[in-house]
Amino acid sequence: MHADLNSPATDGPSAIRVLIVDDQVFFTELLARGLSMEPTIDVVGVAHDGDSAVRVASAEKPDAVLMDIEMPGEIDGIEAGTQIKCANPDTGIVLLSMHRDPRFFTYLPFDQSSGWSYLLKDSVPDMSVLLRAIDGSVRGWPVLDPTVTATLRPRQDTPLDNLTERQRDVLKLIAEGHTNAGIAEKLFLEEKTIETYISAVYREFGLSRESGLHARVSATLIFLRNSVAERG
Repeated sequence: MHADLNSPATDGPSAIRVLIVDDQVFFTELLARGLSMEPTIDVVGVAHDGDSAVRVASAEKPDAVLMDIEMPGEIDGIEAGTQIKCANPDTGIVLLSMHRDPRFFTYLPFDQSSGWSYLLKDSVPDMSVLLRAIDGSVRGWPVLDPTVTATLRPRQDTPLDNLTERQRDVLKLIAEGHTNAGIAEKLFLEEKTIETYISAVYREFGLSRESGLHARVSATLIFLRNSVAERG
């Protein structure tokens, strides 16, 4: 079962068990070394292609998988992640990509499962972003790379048009995988104020807070599908 929406994903001394999958051995070793220094992370294995990722995940049953999208062989990261989640739906999948186009995120099978995150490889050295993506995926949240969300602007004549600027700020931070407490800290507001903003966003989108995780996933997808990326 996915973790509570506001509490830490870990409980007491338990660490998030992570499998790392990338065809670049040096990159995989650096990532494993960096994550192994984090007390909340336990690296339980590495793999270098989709087939081996599925096998190792079956044996180790990780809480989260960091997975390159483009890998050698017949199974790419999305297909490998789908197979892993079919066997264990609560496994979080953090896809690592070189592509900044947010349309790649819409290809993920959210209608079948939750807990997919999309992180640019450029962001991996930022441990706070990486840990947030891992944590969010374990919670069952969709998490978008902040570099991607920074380029997004609302399309005209969409549900985003009816949101205030502050409500859009809150929605963007939801899409980046921040907890309510984390959003409050980022915006220098009280957590109860953030909850009020989130309720207003959900009402505008026709979502119910009682649906919990589903509402957060749906709000993120509405944000993404009704935004356009600015070209630099």
